[in-house]
Order: sequence, then structure tokens, then C-alpha cells
Amino acid sequence: MMFPLVCDLAVAGVSPVAVTCRVLEFSRQAFYAWVADPISERNIVDAYATNAAVDIHRDDPEFGYRFIADELAAGGWQLSERRVWRLCSQAHLFSFHAKKRGKGRRPGPPVHDDHVNREFGASRSNRLWLTDITEHPTGDGKLYMCAVKDVFSNRVVGYAMDQRMTSELAVTALEMALLRRGRVAGCVVHSDRGSQFRSRKYVAALHRHQLVGSMGRVAAAGDNAAMESFFALLRKNVLNRQRWTSREQLRIAIITWIEGTYHRRRRQRILGKLTPIEFETIMGMPTGVGPTLPI
Repeated sequence: MMFPLVCDLAVAGVSPVAVTCRVLEFSRQAFYAWVADPISERNIVDAYATNAAVDIHRDDPEFGYRFIADELAAGGWQLSERRVWRLCSQAHLFSFHAKKRGKGRRPGPPVHDDHVNREFGASRSNRLWLTDITEHPTGDGKLYMCAVKDVFSNRVVGYAMDQRMTSELAVTALEMALLRRGRVAGCVVHSDRGSQFRSRKYVAALHRHQLVGSMGRVAAAGDNAAMESFFALLRKNVLNRQRWTSREQLRIAIITWIEGTYHRRRRQRILGKLTPIEFETIMGMPTGVGPTLPI
């Protein structure tokens, strides 16, 4: 990496090649070998692969080199896991969770202001959506779920599930909500400061659909309390009811409870003892299930 500097100093007449090599403690033979073939095909591949890895890690800071290697392979890169580890180490790309947190260390800064301030109410539909991610173990490993709720009717308008907690999970849940609700420009979408909601993919999705991002404070569960209450119900009625042998078994149980019980059978006092579907029907909103994405 210092060889170009040797060339610059020699061309400028600042220092001869022999002197610069001696000061920087490498041989002239190595320098002249580099001059004969300065950039190898492997170096070029490494450079482009490193750029791709940086983009992947920026979107999902939780990804360590193994996940980055999987994403690169899916993108057509034929690189060994060991080579990806070397590139990630050189570029200082480490999993957010792998780092040891010092005392008082805090998550990254918010990318949006808090437009909710714990006022979980809306005068009509598609004015305020809440979103968050929960997880639960199964015999196959953890299943992560991202949900989007409209506070006007408390209906869960979008959700997605996967074996990894990535920005794509949050984007898929948001896209499902948009497919169900149609054009909702100006709707505030409130979340915590999780990296999935601070990722470029998620922020780009908000901007693309003209939505307004909002974020609560660090370690303040009350800033998204209305969404936490839904997850508490989900844990009580589904997640903690039994041991789940597979992700698929739990996925089906979650969908069945949301669409069959929570939306259509569970009456809520805040809605005048109506279910979310009944409330939306009375308010003149379409109540069809809408398209369902592969979740």
C-alpha cells in the first residue's frame, strides 16, 4: 500500500527510490516487482468485493463475516469464507453484536426525530403506524418477526418473519402494509432505534413511499409502548403457550392468531369493545385481508 507513495516521492524529486524504500523498511526488489505488475486481478476482485461487503454491513450492522460471505455468494461472488474474513478484517467490518460494549455505550444516533412523544392516537387511519421486532426460539432456531400496526384501529397491517433479524425483514413488513393500505403518503412510521430501522434500505423505503420516519429514545420502552403491548399479547397467547418444534410451525400459529383471533375475535375496550375489523367496517374502511407476502 506504500508503493504508490514511493513513486510520488521519486517523481516529485523529493526522495530517491532507494532512500524511500530504506526508510519505509521494504526492499527495492519488492517495489520494482510491484511496478512491473502493480494491480493483479485478485486485487481488483478484492477491491470490488470489499465495496460490496461495506454496503452489506452498512445495511445490516449485525452481520459478521459469515453472513456477509453468504450475502456475497448470493450476489454471485465466488469467494471463500476465509477470504471474506480477511477482507472484512482489513475494512474493520465486524458484527455489531460481536463488539464488547463498554460501560455507558449507546446505540447509534437516530435517523429521525420523535414525532409521536408517547401520544399513541390518530384521528383517522394511516396517520400513525408503529413497528418493532420480536423474537422467539424454536427447535430450528430463533424466529424473528417484524410487525406494523395502525394505531387508529389497532390492526396489524403488515408483518414479516425470518430466521435472521435484518433490515430486509423490516422493509418486507413495511411493504406488506403498503400493499394492504395503498398510497399513504405522510403517514408517520414510529419505531425504536434498532439498526434495522436506521438502515439505508429501510430509510430509502420510507422516502420512496413518502412516509415520515419517527424514533423514540434509547432504552425507553414507553416511547413505543402501544407496539410493546401487542407483542405482550402475542407472547401470552401464542409464543409462550407451548414449545415450538420448528419455525414453520410457529409462523403458521402467529399468522392464524393475528388474522383469525386478534383481528376478528378479540374485542378491545379502546375501540368501544369492537374488534379491529369491526371498527374499520363501522368507520367505512375496506376490511379485506389484502395481499399476503411470503413471510
